[in-house]
Amino acid sequence: MSRIHEALKKAALERSAQLVTELESAEVLGEIRRSVPGPLETEVPRPQAPPRIAGSREPAPSCFGELVKRCAHPEWWPYRGSSVFGDPAAGHAGAEKFSTLRSRLYQIAEARTLRRLLLTSTVAGEGKTFVAANLAQAIIREPERRVLLLDADLRVPQLHAVLGAPSSPGLTDYLLGDADECAIIQQGLQPNLFLIAAGRAVSNHSDLLLSKKMKHLLNYLTPIFDWVIMDSPPTLPVHDASVLADLADGVLLVVQAGSTAVDDARKAAEEFRNKNLLGVVLNQVEKSDAYIAPDYH
Repeated sequence: MSRIHEALKKAALERSAQLVTELESAEVLGEIRRSVPGPLETEVPRPQAPPRIAGSREPAPSCFGELVKRCAHPEWWPYRGSSVFGDPAAGHAGAEKFSTLRSRLYQIAEARTLRRLLLTSTVAGEGKTFVAANLAQAIIREPERRVLLLDADLRVPQLHAVLGAPSSPGLTDYLLGDADECAIIQQGLQPNLFLIAAGRAVSNHSDLLLSKKMKHLLNYLTPIFDWVIMDSPPTLPVHDASVLADLADGVLLVVQAGSTAVDDARKAAEEFRNKNLLGVVLNQVEKSDAYIAPDYH
């Protein structure tokens, strides 16, 4: 508990202290401060999505070089303020916090297998997508680190909007058999950052995530990347995150400091207690930066 108390002293937020005290076995792995200049808009200017590849069933890539040749290379237009690394206004402190979180995960990975990482939250609007995107940025800043961001939030996908990337073809297109593994992977602005967007809208979210094709995709791609970071729906409204946790090596629970209800955080932590819960990331968002959370159903 000593590390928890140290993190709470830095946060200096009474409600956050109560929150982490209630999460008895969850370690605070990170504490993020951010300042976003405006709400996350539904429509983000970006280029047209590349065409879907239907019926193409080439073998999955056997090496990184082959994947780079075969994946999509669209232009990305990152959402303003979405990265603490590329935005000078975000300041050095935010980048340092994510670098610290990265280092803590490396320490855990020395003692156990940790390549597939799932990020979730209690409810919508707590910053899990922001944390996922910036953690990936922190990791690829180290030499020869390859990261795949996978948007497994099929209900209200946000990763493509944050990164300014096409939303399709993506995960659902692959799971429905309309695109192969490489057709849904996009190489980002940095050569070692890749994205699988959520893809086109579907109604059978949980069924697709439970399919054998989902396991197949992760089994094929995990050996090619150092980290596969999955953004999932929040825990309390729907069951998808619990399903995805069974496919992950570890789970990070993102909570909004000073806002997340203690009871909600306790319920979410209990959901993952036997599913490789690594710890809690406190994401401090100023009230002026908050945006209306999407409705999960």
